[in-house]
Amino acid sequence: MTQELFRQDAYLKECSATIASVGEQGIVLDRTVFYPVGGGQAGDSGVLVLADGRQLAVADTRKCKDAEGRATADIAHLPAPGQDELVAELKPGDAVTARVDWARRHRHMRFHTATHLLCHLVPQLVNGCSITAEYARLDFNMTDPLDKDALTQGIARLVAAGHPVQIGAISDAELDANPALVKSMSVQPPRGTGQVRTIRIGQGEQIDFQPCGGTHVANTAEIGAVVVTRIEKKSATTRRVVLGFAE
Repeated sequence: MTQELFRQDAYLKECSATIASVGEQGIVLDRTVFYPVGGGQAGDSGVLVLADGRQLAVADTRKCKDAEGRATADIAHLPAPGQDELVAELKPGDAVTARVDWARRHRHMRFHTATHLLCHLVPQLVNGCSITAEYARLDFNMTDPLDKDALTQGIARLVAAGHPVQIGAISDAELDANPALVKSMSVQPPRGTGQVRTIRIGQGEQIDFQPCGGTHVANTAEIGAVVVTRIEKKSATTRRVVLGFAE
């Protein structure tokens, strides 16, 4: 089982780690700061710094899968192409430093928190999501039209207000008693540990509260200038909202 350091501290840029295994799925570490693709958020990239200072580029990060194709508790770091000789030298027990591409990760964090603000402005169920370093999008289950300028202004207002973003947890039983907390129709919160990770935005005035396993900024002011770049009618019952950075 890979210890997921990013769950409690998304601002960790690197960590010391030990290689647990090297195989077809990638390089598995005992602990990592790399977020694996999931919940609509892209996986992290970066480097693994070996004991002798050489660096192995990591192109993507994913959950390992078992023989039935189910996600496991191990996280695989996928080497970028052209590094086969270096990968062949790695073995379980080797010490490395896992260093995330921080500029890319921080854009993921800013966009992810912005999508939660969008959920506040458009209180409808979400049936699709994608968070990358270049853009973010949410697909809402709705038929009413949406106003691009009004949503951009709404996000700007919530960003400027500097609302705190807090990580928490609720029990499986609490989630079962409050099913409306789950706003996604396509991604269900991970269960199995008895606790479900949550993200809360706002103190006093609650802006958003929902289960989420992704990485976020600590305050909405850190998001910066985000604009709605387009709104699309994807189907009779789906409206897609795409976000981009203004800078």
